[in-house]
Formats: sequence, structure tokens, C-alpha cells
Amino acid sequence: MKTTYSTSYKAAVLGLLLVWGLNASAQQNIPPSTPETYKGVVKKTLAESKEWWPKPQHAPAGAANIVWILLDDVGFGASATFGGLISTPNFDTLANGGLRYINFHTAGICAPTRSSLLTGRNHHYVHMGNFAHASTAAGFPGYDGRIPADKGTIAEALRYNGYSTFAVGKWGVTPDEDTTDVGPFDRWPTGKGFDHHFGFLESATDQYHPPHLVEDNFHVKPDGRNLNEQITDKAIAYIDRAYKAAPDKPFFLYYAPGATHAPHQVAKEWSDLYKGKFDKGWDVYRQEVFANQKKLGYIPAYAQLPERNERVKAWNSLPADQQKLYARFMEVYAGYLTYIDHQVGRVIAHLKQSGQFDNTLVFVMIGDNGASKEGTYSGVIKPSNSPLTNTEEQYIKNNEAELEKIGTPEASTNYPLGWAQAANTPFKQWKSDADAEGGTHNPLIIYYPKLIKEKGTIRTQYGHVSDIFPTTIEAAGLKLPEYIKGIKQDTLQGKSLFSSFNNAKAASLHTTQYYYIFTSRSIYKDGWKAEAAHRPDNLDLLIYPGLKTSGPPDYDKDVWKLYNLNEDFNERIDLAKKYPEKLKELKAAFEAEAWKNHIYPFIDRDDVNNKRIHHLENNQN
Repeated sequence: MKTTYSTSYKAAVLGLLLVWGLNASAQQNIPPSTPETYKGVVKKTLAESKEWWPKPQHAPAGAANIVWILLDDVGFGASATFGGLISTPNFDTLANGGLRYINFHTAGICAPTRSSLLTGRNHHYVHMGNFAHASTAAGFPGYDGRIPADKGTIAEALRYNGYSTFAVGKWGVTPDEDTTDVGPFDRWPTGKGFDHHFGFLESATDQYHPPHLVEDNFHVKPDGRNLNEQITDKAIAYIDRAYKAAPDKPFFLYYAPGATHAPHQVAKEWSDLYKGKFDKGWDVYRQEVFANQKKLGYIPAYAQLPERNERVKAWNSLPADQQKLYARFMEVYAGYLTYIDHQVGRVIAHLKQSGQFDNTLVFVMIGDNGASKEGTYSGVIKPSNSPLTNTEEQYIKNNEAELEKIGTPEASTNYPLGWAQAANTPFKQWKSDADAEGGTHNPLIIYYPKLIKEKGTIRTQYGHVSDIFPTTIEAAGLKLPEYIKGIKQDTLQGKSLFSSFNNAKAASLHTTQYYYIFTSRSIYKDGWKAEAAHRPDNLDLLIYPGLKTSGPPDYDKDVWKLYNLNEDFNERIDLAKKYPEKLKELKAAFEAEAWKNHIYPFIDRDDVNNKRIHHLENNQN
């Protein structure tokens, strides 16, 4: 029996064959339809039905490539690009051809900053109040470490707009229990919009022997070279492969090295560039950098350098052997930062050689927080030489004996607290102090020759890391997706900096911003800032995790301070007693932000150290 088919049926089948076969390449970026968006007709038979495909998403003609560069643990006063004493020539080139933003802010510590950057929203709002680590995540909306699907990432938004997407280096926002070879992988980079990723999922790793190196969804073996060289090679390879396959398709690269987070590990050819350069010590470093910053216009002409922190000893009071030891710590750190600038330069050079650089929008965030206080008062070479099990004298003596190992693959190097303060010039405090500018105030460079006319100039608009997402979308002329993977998206909280690209006097659009890390907290509003540093001090609890405190903390005893940053940019003059009503107003603003963004309940390092929070495996019913 011969089967006959109607003309309409044949046409339908032919259409399907074309979709499945000849036009397969056009189907590579078709978003899923939803019941609300589907425009076809569905009947019982194919002949009666009318198929419908959402329109394939393609980037606008000539759309810019996009590169985000995020460094780790770099203070405002470290790089020469912003007045520091550490050479960063590739950052200089980008800044001199673009814009320096000197009033830009991060969340104050790594995972919160990264979650805010990637989503364009506040870190508690996307559930990353602390870290995604088992030791600090908690079963509350602001702290469970799981970025919700309705708060999509920049990679998901750019993939929707027709971009290839790559990430290399540190990720830091995957829950610990999801990081094995069985996943689940929806919170790995490839589950959050990246086509490829090479790097590590945790907050820090060894630079020569990373124990948990991953590519895409697999753990891989390191090759023994410095990890930053490896991630740069991968970034270039990803760009090349995409360009060869689709030269008209733009790419997004998220370049996030572990540098300059501890362990500070770099070849001697880099650290020896600074032999003898820091022998004058951290007090002179602060003075010289402060003078540079004022001369170059990176800080106000009225500025004064804050007093040395009371926990940092005067350099001239130290014995000669300690000075030699501490100077070597800074030589290694400086070489490490110059080395990562060199690796960034390799990516830039490759884009120039391949003819792609002039159409590339580059953001460089020099630090995901201020300089780190995690190196203790005397620096770290080997964790086994613990300040908890040695007297201070013996601890320093052991470090002096290990001086030649500083920065090597055999050491877990981090510099002393005095250098952290110096690297944060002109601000007070350091990483994880969300109450102070030293914890949250970082340099930003934006480079895009097609749009930026006033090259090499300074911008003073207030900015926050959540602003990079909307700035990218607006500058590249793209659209935010209403749906990602069929899930309706929440609104962004960041504000675009685009209006300031060619208008130095453009108004700051980001006018209110809270900060909170381990209960050190603050609120910025229209140039004023109220802040509270919780005690027992986070520094003591961080450096001495065995420190025990009595009972639950009393946050009502925390002392709030008030600053007018329009006239006192680095928080020297406390106005709390002079303007009590202004302080009351800002504390009320913090309270409103706290409830809206899921900051409560407060969780501090004391809670973590004394196990007042219990992670997932201890809380299942």
C-alpha cells in the first residue's frame, strides 16, 4: 500500500529539515520560548500546527568585545597607575588612553564583590553575604551562597546578546559542596553563562600547585608553571578559537587572576626588580605615595595623611633584621603585582596583533577589596610557623631564618600588616573592614577608544562594583534580557557610569550604598557616610581564630561615626556628635537597606569561630 502525503505536510517536513540541518548554525543562539512569549499554533497534527521560533539573538553589527579584569587584594595606593610605587605599565597605558575613576568602591571582600560584579546587584541580595564556603555560609536568604536564577549574570546577559563568553582565573562563588566532579554544575561558571572557564572555584589557591584546578566542568592537572601564565594562555586560546570560528561574533572575557591574593608566589626575576626599593619602610612609602596622589590629582588638594594605625609599629623602631625581613615581603608583593600587569599586557598585545583591540571595551578593577590584613603583624612564610603556637619573638626569628623562601613555590607568603596599610594609602583600615574606605575604595580604569574622547582624564563620580554590569550593557549598546533560561529576571541595582564617559561633571547616579562584611558596616548617601566597626575586632578574630569571646555579641554597643566625604574623603573627622540628626538619618537608611537586601541576621567572625552558625549538613531535617 502506497502512502501519500498532502502538500502542506510535505512543506512542514521540509521546513523542519531546513531548521534541523541546513540552518543549524542560525539556531545556535535561540532563547527558549515561554508560555507568555510563544507565538505559534499547536494542534494535534503537524499539518494543522504552525511552528514558531524566537528570533535568534545576534550582537549588533560592530558590537564591541568586552574585557573585565578584576585583581585580588590590591589597595588603592599600590599601583603606579594611581600613585603607588609598584610599576604597572600596562595599566598605565589603558588609563592614559581611557579614564581613571578615583571614587569607585567594592564590597570589601572577595566573594561578595564578585557576586555583586557578576550580577549587577548587592551581594546580600544575591545571597552572598559572606562566602559560599561551608564555614561561613548560613541558612538565611542573604547568606546561603546560592545566586538565584532570577538574578542572572553578565555572562548570561551577553550570551543572550550574541556574545561568546569566557572566564579565566578565580571564580569564588560556587558553594563548597558543589565543587566536586559530580557537581551539580549550575553554579559553576559554565552554569552561569560562560562558554568556557579555566581556573579555580575557591577563594585562594597555590600559584604553582593549585590542588583544585578546573576547566569547564572537569578537574585538570596543573603543569607546574605559575597559574597566572596558564590562565593568560587560556584566555588567548579562547579568544583565538572563537575568532577563527566566527570572526564577526564579539566576545566577553572575564579575566580574574588569583593575584595578588596570598600566597604571594612569583619568580625571582620579578621580585628582584624591587631589590632595595622598600628599605625605607612602610612609613616613608605612605608619605611618598600620598605626595604622588596629591600631585597627580587622584586625591583632593586639601587631603591629609591619616595617622599610622596603632597596631602598626613605626618602621624606624624595628631592629635591622626585621626591617630586612619585612622589606623582602614587599619586594615579592611588588614583583607579583608587576608580573600580573605583564600578563594582562600579553592579552592586550594579542588583541592588538589580531586587530581586535580598537573595538574592545576594557574595565580594569585594581582590587576586589583593599589590601589584605591576613598576613598577621609580622608576615607569613609558612603557616606551620603559627603565631598561635609561638611567642612573637620566636615567630619573627623563624621567619627571618626562612627569608630566602619568601615568594617561592614552597612558601605561602603574605606580607605584614604595615605593608597592607601602606598599600591602602590614603585610606584607613583594610580588607573586610566594610566600615572604612580602606576596605572598599579601589581604583577603576575604563578604556574604549570608540567612545571615550577625553583620554587620560579623571572621573570623580561615586561608583560601586554593581555598576559595571549596567555600564557594560549601555556602553556596548545592548539590551538586558527579560528572561534567562525561561526565568523572568529581577531588576539590576547598579547604576550605569556611561553618562560620565565624556562628561567629567555628570551627576553621580549611584547615590545610596550599604556596606557590610562580618558586621563591620556602613551606609553612604549623597556624600555622607555613617559607619560602625564591630568589636571584638575582626582583625583579632581573623589573625587569631582561636580567640574566644564570652556569649553572643552585642551590636547595640557598636559606636557609629559620621563623615562628610565631600569635604573629608578619607574619613579623618568624625562628625557624629556635631550632626546627630544626620547620623540618625543615615542609620535609618542602613536599616531600610538591611531589610531590603537580606542583611539580617548579623553574622560575624566570632559567630564563625565559635560555631554559632551551622551549615547545610548539620541542619537537614
